Amino acid sequence: MLQPLIFFLICAVGFGYAGYKFSKLRRNVLLGKDEVIEKNPGQRFKNMMLVAFGQKKMFKRWIPAVLHGFIYVAFLFTQIELIEIIIDGFTNGHRTFAPLIGGLYTLILNTIEILSVLALIATIIFLWRRNMLSIPRFNKPEMEGWPHKDANIILYLEILLVMAILTMNGTDAVLQGIDPAHYPDTGTLAVSSWLGPLVFGGLSESVLATLERAGWWLHFLVVIAFLNYLPISKHLHIIFAFPMTYFARLTPKSEMENMPEIQKEVQSMMDPEAAFDEADMSAELPEFGAQDITELSWIDVLGGYACTQCGRCTAVCPANLTGKKLSPRKIMMDIRTRAEEIGTKLDSGDKQYIAEDKRESAKALTKENFDDGKSLFDLISKEEIHACTTCQACVEACPININPLEPILKLRRHEILTESAGPTDWLPMFTAIENGGAVWAMSDARDKWTEDV
Repeated sequence: MLQPLIFFLICAVGFGYAGYKFSKLRRNVLLGKDEVIEKNPGQRFKNMMLVAFGQKKMFKRWIPAVLHGFIYVAFLFTQIELIEIIIDGFTNGHRTFAPLIGGLYTLILNTIEILSVLALIATIIFLWRRNMLSIPRFNKPEMEGWPHKDANIILYLEILLVMAILTMNGTDAVLQGIDPAHYPDTGTLAVSSWLGPLVFGGLSESVLATLERAGWWLHFLVVIAFLNYLPISKHLHIIFAFPMTYFARLTPKSEMENMPEIQKEVQSMMDPEAAFDEADMSAELPEFGAQDITELSWIDVLGGYACTQCGRCTAVCPANLTGKKLSPRKIMMDIRTRAEEIGTKLDSGDKQYIAEDKRESAKALTKENFDDGKSLFDLISKEEIHACTTCQACVEACPININPLEPILKLRRHEILTESAGPTDWLPMFTAIENGGAVWAMSDARDKWTEDV
């Protein structure tokens, strides 16, 4: 009965700590501003099933899509075997499902084994692509250091998981002929029925039993390690792709969010004789756009965590292709980095991060009174956001419906409208719009042409 006790302790610690880390991720995402979610749950669910579950947008590049599909589908099917491992772990049983579902069990195991081999092949190809081929989108500056290591670590874990499955099933196939009372018949398996005798045949029963348990435990421990690794990895998209595609904005990609205060000013400029409410001169000036995580929408922050760092957005960005600094992938990575930074400082409870004007009244450090003197502009340069042409190429390319353009626009609006700054090349345009209502400076009134109509 020692195994169930150890299994219970590992489950309690592993799943408990993972739950704690995911609760911190949820808190970090909700550092963003509230956003009213449009209705139409049917369309949202459809998007989630097609894009996140069905991998629809991946197939614009079908070779990596098929290889990714092998790993993804293998991941889904191995969860069936994981459920059985958990049941066996708590009950000290072995192959609990085998006598219950008979031939269906053989079919499930065969499917898992075939997919595992295909996933192993895909994993080796992905390692080769990332480390041996000079694919431009994998070799951008933002991918140096940890992002590059992260991509490899998860692939190594995938290889380890496949080896655990084949070791467990292969030794079990041999043991079924030696001790059928303790090792239920699983039927003929596509891989293990021949690989098991080939690799493990001739070993003693005790060695086989030890190897079988080693494969079983390795499978389970890799899953626990993977679950706890996800919160710091780009592979968090395995989970976050689903809420991302569900909550992604349903407005047309080319539609930009209006700012009521600016819209009113433009209307008054275009029609000076129209009646508008006078602004309250004693009121504080509104903050336009966003300069930090707390001024972005929580959907934008969710995008930072859901980002797969595949680089498809950067690969099609015309600004990046012409040598400019802008990389939509980096924008989303920086949003996640800043959210993590704020979350860590909030967890510290250090009162030095309370805004100066609130320190006397504040009892504790919270999202509302947080101020560390930094912002997203410490990570994202103004040169980057100026380079964006708002062409929507990055939005169209993202395989999980992340919109990098939204935070870019909000950062740019803050710089121009709140800080009254911006590229000097843009100032003549702003002046022309303010004075003449058109982007080009003209000596005549904009509506002079109507006099001849």
